[in-house]
Amino acid sequence: MVNSPVFRIVIASSAALLLCLSAEADPKSKPGKGTSGSSSVSLSGSADVSFEVGDYGFVSAGISFGEARDLAVQHGMTGQKPLPPGIQKNLARGKPMPPGIAKTRMPGGFVDQLPRHEGYEWRQAGGDLLLVASASLVISDILEDVFD
Repeated sequence: MVNSPVFRIVIASSAALLLCLSAEADPKSKPGKGTSGSSSVSLSGSADVSFEVGDYGFVSAGISFGEARDLAVQHGMTGQKPLPPGIQKNLARGKPMPPGIAKTRMPGGFVDQLPRHEGYEWRQAGGDLLLVASASLVISDILEDVFD
C-alpha cells in the first residue's frame, strides 16, 4: 500500500496543497506585480511524481506588460478611463470580479494573440487586463494600465 502509485500521488497532492496553503506572502508586495518562481514536489522511488505549483496556486498571464501594451496599441485599444478607486481596490488576485464591472468586448484579433489558458478567459476592466477563471470569475492575474 505505501509503495503503490496511487498512495504516492495522494501524498504528492497533499504536499502541493500544503505548499500552497503555507506560502508566506510579503505584505508589502502585491501578487501579480513582478512575483515569480514556483515550488515543486517530488517523491523518489519506483514511481516519481513531480509537478509545478505556481505562486499562490494561480495561473500566470504568460505575457508581459510590454507585450500586452504593444498589442493594445496595435489594436487601437488605448485611452481607456481607469475604474473608480472603490472598484479598483477590489481588483486583486484570488478575489472574484467585483459586481458592476461591465463586460467590455475586446477585438477578436487582440484576444487571439494573448496566451490561452484552459478554463480561463481574458477580461478588460477599465485600463487593466485580467486573466479570470471562467467558471468562478476569480481573478488569476492582473496586468495593470495596459489600456490607459
